[in-house]
Amino acid sequence: MKTNDRQKTDIVPPADWLDVVRKKVEDLRFGSVQIIVHEGRVTQVDSLEKTRFPSARDENGSSS
Repeated sequence: MKTNDRQKTDIVPPADWLDVVRKKVEDLRFGSVQIIVHEGRVTQVDSLEKTRFPSARDENGSSS
């Protein structure tokens, strides 16, 4: 089997890219969603989630 003949299970039909973006945004608390466009067509959607830890100031209950 050639590399190009492999069945890809993570391909999203073109009409559903907006639903994918909505879902990724809904699932994020902190982070970003990036939409990759090639020749006027969405070809990829990436998300990066950040994990935030409270600062020492937040843990001590002091505010500035």
